[in-house]
Amino acid sequence: MLTINVVVLLAVIVFFRLRRRTESRSRFDEKMTVVIVLALGILLAPTPVGQGILSFLGQLTSGVTQASR
Repeated sequence: MLTINVVVLLAVIVFFRLRRRTESRSRFDEKMTVVIVLALGILLAPTPVGQGILSFLGQLTSGVTQASR
């Protein structure tokens, strides 16, 4: 039996939705993309990959803040 990771499936959907031209999108299409991206973020956040991304972004923002002083 084939199992599909929901996070990977949502990432693929987001990738293909964002590749489309912006002029051809309706408001509903844009809202649906936002909902899918939020769902992807919620599913990805508690995983080790999500924690690594959070740690990386925290280090990046603290580095930028210190560089601007």
